[in-house]
Amino acid sequence: MKSPRKLPYRRGVGIVLVNKHGKVFVGERVGVPGSWQMPQGGIDEGEKPRRAALRELLEEVGTDKAEIVAASKGWLRYELPEKLVGVAWGGKYRGQKQKWYVMRFTGRDGDIDIATDHPEFETWKWMAFARLPRVIVPFKRELYLKVVAEFAPLLAKMEKKKPHPAGKKAAQKKTKKKR
Repeated sequence: MKSPRKLPYRRGVGIVLVNKHGKVFVGERVGVPGSWQMPQGGIDEGEKPRRAALRELLEEVGTDKAEIVAASKGWLRYELPEKLVGVAWGGKYRGQKQKWYVMRFTGRDGDIDIATDHPEFETWKWMAFARLPRVIVPFKRELYLKVVAEFAPLLAKMEKKKPHPAGKKAAQKKTKKKR
């Protein structure tokens, strides 16, 4: 077996799925209680990262009700812990380098179905974006800090653009009355 430092990184994608309240989807990994993460997965041979992100969303979250809003500027990496190198992904990789995508969730909670053909998650919830690094497995924490740092300004803007609960007309009426 190659030295872990000489192994390549597996190419993958990560998804920041944001609901209309500005919260982010996180799932608890199957068989690993307390291990929360955002959807992610590998890029298939010949597949473009954007397409892989949409595929992974459907495979892991069970929905395609989302639109891509932004992509990370570059590839973000994480290293596997020593005990997983040589085990995960057939021992071929030392970690992952990922392209991350922010997606606006356009469906309802009922459109999410984690009981997929190959379930990744036991349960799921919506969580504040800034809280993610505190709940992620330790070896991915640095990666999540970078994802949060890059996308926090965008998520703040998305939060401010939330639709008025009563709709656009009610928001316009409310504005006119203030004049």
